[in-house]
Amino acid sequence: MQFRHVRYTSADGVSLFARDYGGAGLTPVLCLPGLTRNSKDFAAVAERLADRRRVVCADFRGRGLSGYTDPATYRPDVEAADSLALIDHLGIARVAIIGTSRGGLVAMTMAATAKQRLAGICFNDIGPKIELGGLLRIRSYLGVDPRFASWDEAVAALKATNPGIEGLDEAAWQAFARRVFRDAGGIPVIDYDPDLGRNFPSTEDIVAGKTPELWEMFDQVAPLPALIVRGANSELLSATTVAEMQRRHTGLAAVTVKDRGHVPFLDEPEAIAAINDWLAVVDAS
Repeated sequence: MQFRHVRYTSADGVSLFARDYGGAGLTPVLCLPGLTRNSKDFAAVAERLADRRRVVCADFRGRGLSGYTDPATYRPDVEAADSLALIDHLGIARVAIIGTSRGGLVAMTMAATAKQRLAGICFNDIGPKIELGGLLRIRSYLGVDPRFASWDEAVAALKATNPGIEGLDEAAWQAFARRVFRDAGGIPVIDYDPDLGRNFPSTEDIVAGKTPELWEMFDQVAPLPALIVRGANSELLSATTVAEMQRRHTGLAAVTVKDRGHVPFLDEPEAIAAINDWLAVVDAS
């Protein structure tokens, strides 16, 4: 499916990019990616949903086709402001957000600061409490600029840094790599600013428990229709955290995706069904 390239400028002058899949009718969806990921992650979701609604997929600053800038601004609050600027630029009043990992934290920030612009939130393997093991795994590769001689080497690196993802054939791993890495003359390279790691907690701070839990911010999500999608093998989001999220937000739906760690791809049958059900509630609200 074709999409329109969108260019807009942040309040501090950074050139930002998004994919606009068009569509009309039902509640628009804004897809916000994970920490080192970008709009390519949502191609399958967007193509499936855009026949009935507008779908916009963002590249955060320092990722994908958006401009690289001061690493001190690679923060969820700044990314939330950029996301609001995007829907302002497109003339969209309210959106339902699908937020993968970091994108879910940005959605929480938006719920706390601009809830009137949101119609609902789907959290993809992210919650107010992030488990130690998941943070340490991210810290282990963030800011490293690996050099690959081939796409096969990039796939091998993905397999090593994405534990818990099971049941993919080689073609699916190759497609995954194409979403994560950028093709530079036939050679895969990371598709984000290596300085992104400068504004992420250090190993020492993670081990010392200096990464805050965000329960007060999550509490601002209610009463928006919400869904949490969790990978059954996730080392970042625990089942205990999901249960506490549901206790605090009694309307929060939850689904666990088998054979997935952090994060589900959202093209799995159980994820598709859960997102369809969530959007039906969003549209009726």
